[in-house]
Amino acid sequence: MVTGLLVLGTAHAALFEDDEARKAILDLRQRVEALRTDVEKNGKVTQANKDESAALSNGMLDLHRQMELLRAELATLHGVNEKLSKDLADLQRSLKDDAQTRTALTERLAQLEPTKVNVDGLEFMVEPSEKRSYEAALAIFRKGDFAGAQNQFVGFLSRYPASGYALSALFWLGNAQYATRDYKEAITNFRMLIARNPEHLRAPEAVLSVANCQLELKDAKGARKTLTDLIKAYPQSEAAVAARERLASLK
Repeated sequence: MVTGLLVLGTAHAALFEDDEARKAILDLRQRVEALRTDVEKNGKVTQANKDESAALSNGMLDLHRQMELLRAELATLHGVNEKLSKDLADLQRSLKDDAQTRTALTERLAQLEPTKVNVDGLEFMVEPSEKRSYEAALAIFRKGDFAGAQNQFVGFLSRYPASGYALSALFWLGNAQYATRDYKEAITNFRMLIARNPEHLRAPEAVLSVANCQLELKDAKGARKTLTDLIKAYPQSEAAVAARERLASLK
């Protein structure tokens, strides 16, 4: 930028000198005209007139040479100015590209950083790949592809056994197994959820689901006990309401 200002300043000075040269030429021309008038008036050319005329001619030639030099210098300065303008434009584009690259890099890094989630009343940190895997499995379950969801949740629990999603994944895995009539495996996973965290938001539903699996397996006695335990452990839950209705129908 400083170089650009110096070039512009020099160009301004060159223009100023060019104007001064033009004024000097006009002055010389006026003096030549005055000399010619004096010669015509006196009718003869004196040595002084000749000397002054020669000096004036030399002066005009010198001024013309100076003007040509100034024009050449000004043209050079214009060229330098254009190059500086181009360099500045290239630099601005480069800075803009760098800013866009930094923004894109920041966004990509953000996608790789752990994020906080809140699922089934629990708040925890998860890796992006972990979050995508759980949500993909749940999306398959919600589409009604229970066999596919079962495979996805089994794979998820194998890859992320200590995940904050693990208990929720066990719940949905059990439901997927119930839907595919794999009742024994469903009971195993529901009970695993309950054993790990009896206070989990899904625990009452998991107990009710165990009873449902037992009924499907024709284990009415086991189902009655499970439903009774559910009412005692979670008396205020919606699952307990369903358990009372189910017990009434079993009598």
